[in-house]
Amino acid sequence: MQQRQNRSQLQWFDQYRASKTVLFWACAGSVIVATAVGFSWGGWVTGGTAREMAEQSAAQARQELAAVVCVDRFMAAPDMPAQLTALKGMERSYQRGKFVEDGGWAIMAVSSDAESTTPVSSSDHRKAAVLCAEELAKQEIPAAGRAEQINDETTVAQ
Repeated sequence: MQQRQNRSQLQWFDQYRASKTVLFWACAGSVIVATAVGFSWGGWVTGGTAREMAEQSAAQARQELAAVVCVDRFMAAPDMPAQLTALKGMERSYQRGKFVEDGGWAIMAVSSDAESTTPVSSSDHRKAAVLCAEELAKQEIPAAGRAEQINDETTVAQ
């Protein structure tokens, strides 16, 4: 009996001819399901969202670059040990960022190229200063004798 029922279902499937209406709604449903799955699980985004993500990524890259330059400027300053000691004495990251920003180490010159269409905002400077301060807080304060030794080695190398 089971074999006969299966056989009739297979015969029915082989002989079935869908109407245009059924084909249209099957295609429409497939498009809707594919779109829903693509946007929810597939990682698809709209053009506006992609543009926004690109702008955020570019801003973060500018901030990280400014922070690296800031650390180099800070470490090259003649009064670096005293400044680093003062920076490490501060409790909050906001205070450290403000200290670095007020010191001028995190300020980046804005290029006047026609290609540069994205202005550097003050929030970019603040975030770069905070990133710089976080990196500087990880640095060790050099001993006075060690700093002189490093300066002597650079003099000899020149």
